[in-house]
Amino acid sequence: MDRIHDLTFGGERPLFGTHDVLLDNITITDGESGIKCCHDLQCRDSRFYGKYPWWHVDRSLITGCYFAPESRSAIWYSNDMVMRDCVIDGPKFFREMRNLTIENVTINDADETFWRVNGLKVKNLTLHDGTYPFMFCNDIYVDGLNSDSKYVFQYCKNVEVHNAKITTKDSFWECDGVTVYDSELDGEYLGWHSKNIKLVRCHISGEQPLCYMDNVTLEDCTFDAACDRAFEDCTNIRASINGTITNIKNPISGTIVADKIGSITYNEFAKGHDCVISERNQTATA
Repeated sequence: MDRIHDLTFGGERPLFGTHDVLLDNITITDGESGIKCCHDLQCRDSRFYGKYPWWHVDRSLITGCYFAPESRSAIWYSNDMVMRDCVIDGPKFFREMRNLTIENVTINDADETFWRVNGLKVKNLTLHDGTYPFMFCNDIYVDGLNSDSKYVFQYCKNVEVHNAKITTKDSFWECDGVTVYDSELDGEYLGWHSKNIKLVRCHISGEQPLCYMDNVTLEDCTFDAACDRAFEDCTNIRASINGTITNIKNPISGTIVADKIGSITYNEFAKGHDCVISERNQTATA
């Protein structure tokens, strides 16, 4: 593998078509598409300032690099990529990709980041600001996520999340096949319009969680006192809740068990009364 090191590149497509090269301590300044239509690259300890610097690059490893705010839409259409120990300050990263691994990465403008990525592995990722990260992604595995971005995980399939702290609004909407373990999920309207969702040992905060869903399972989860109107229009519920749930509204079918239930609301818009709801060691009601 050749090595290109300690150089600065600007203008249009200065490293177009490069392959089998280690990029070491380089800087991409102005211009567009600094690294494009390349393959088998390693890049370390480098800095990116121009737009669209890493498109159509297959089989790459990026370590210890910095992407400035000007490097918007930096990494698209690139497959079989590993990124470690990087800081990203630009929006709209990682689009239309396959087999992406992210480890120890901080993204400070996560606006529209991770769109249409198939096969995403994440370890220790921080997302800050922005909207709609992880839109239309499939086959995601996450271990360690701290995010305050809005509207995370929408229209996703086959998602497994461990050890996350997600502070947001409208997370996990229109998803199919999601399991979340040992995480804090804080925000309004968690999980609406999704199916085949399982939460294990999670703490849930925010208004109206888990509504308009089918096949939702909770194991040893807890709810913040402000959570109300939970499980509206949900079918096939299997919920085991530790502690108190403040309010359950218009569930359709399944079972909900909690240590204590504040109130149950059925109004004229309820679609059914077949959900069995009970406090532990007390008679169930339907």
